Amino acid sequence: MQLQIIPPAPVQTALDTLNAAGFEAYIVGGCVRDALRGAEPHDWDCTTNAKPDEICACFRDYHVIETGLQHGTVTVVIEHMPIEITTYRIDGVYADHRRPDSVTFTDSLTDDLARRDFTVNAMAFHPQKGLIDPFRGADDLQRGVIACVGNPRDRFDEDGLRILRAMRFSSVLDFTIAPETADAVHAQKALLHHISAERIDTELTKLLCGIGAERVLTEFADVLFTVLPELAPMQGFDQKNPHHDYDVYTHTLKAVAAIPPEPVLRWAALLHDAGKPHCFTEDERGGHFYGHAAISKEIARRALHAMKCDRKRLDRVLLLVERHDTVWNGTDRQLKRTVRQIGFDAAYQLILLHRADVTAQAACHRAERIAAADSMLGRLEALKAADACMSLKKLAVTGGDLLALGVPQGREIGQKLNLLLELVMEGALPNEREALLRYLKQKG
Repeated sequence: MQLQIIPPAPVQTALDTLNAAGFEAYIVGGCVRDALRGAEPHDWDCTTNAKPDEICACFRDYHVIETGLQHGTVTVVIEHMPIEITTYRIDGVYADHRRPDSVTFTDSLTDDLARRDFTVNAMAFHPQKGLIDPFRGADDLQRGVIACVGNPRDRFDEDGLRILRAMRFSSVLDFTIAPETADAVHAQKALLHHISAERIDTELTKLLCGIGAERVLTEFADVLFTVLPELAPMQGFDQKNPHHDYDVYTHTLKAVAAIPPEPVLRWAALLHDAGKPHCFTEDERGGHFYGHAAISKEIARRALHAMKCDRKRLDRVLLLVERHDTVWNGTDRQLKRTVRQIGFDAAYQLILLHRADVTAQAACHRAERIAAADSMLGRLEALKAADACMSLKKLAVTGGDLLALGVPQGREIGQKLNLLLELVMEGALPNEREALLRYLKQKG
């Protein structure tokens, strides 16, 4: 593991400025964790024994944002880079299981690190002084383990969101959760009821997009169902269908793992079969789930509304869930029609969801169905590359052309444009202005 971290120049300037004024200063938290594992840190945070007013005085020549003075945090902008600098502190009581009611500033870096959530986030570093790691976070980083600093139950009681953060780090970093910490995750999951929907949505989305999402949501299904109770009926629900080797929940998680790690796609995969337990029927051919896509869409709507999901993601996830059960015949004509109805990006995502869905089905037909989905994705890309006409926007004639031809203004314009588009998409007419107008003249 790399034990030397070279901060960006603005961060080094922040450390040097505080040191020159006689204060201790270190980079701390996630940036140390990421740098030690060879990943590019997203944010560089610093900690210091300087009090907030002393931090402001040190950086009087820079733009200073008083981010959270009551909690000891100041943001300093150096060479256009915002750097959060926080005074060493000890947190008081967390009455709301989310934020401390008060903080006490301290001169002890170890005391400051002791209040943090996980050992891999409780390390500090200075280019001259090296790594400060009183809770052996580097060892846990090397072993691939998420463990709380101190007593896990105390850490989660302070801030219930840490329960999901443990699961998120486990998924994103593909780390295991230490046994004592995992026990506390299960035991204290009800604390998530104290957390805002927006924060839960943020953590769950990151978790879903992690490499270990299937593993984490298998091991901690009870925690997921605490914040998304709509999904609980899927667990253990036998599909009794020759196309499926797994219960609904296991199938769902395998579909999540099989789709690209983008928020819309991962959420659509998680929710696509949520309606199955509510419409199950069985006959001599096995289990059936007629109409489950529509029910899944409504469950998805309720779940995402409850988490205050943004409208853009909500609308796209609902569209994909509603249409995920499309029966594909693999023809260019169907692909073009789909693009015309929902747009290229949504059509591409819909086929990706279909591919993930069949990847998580029974092994007997899996390979050929994946190959068919891959073929559709390739042909869809080829249609786009060829600039194929799949929408009125691409049609070689416009409403103005039809008006000039004598078509009455109003509904008839749209009808004729849509007719021409259908004929072009089917290959019955070339997408050429003269050919299209000639056709309309001949039709009268």
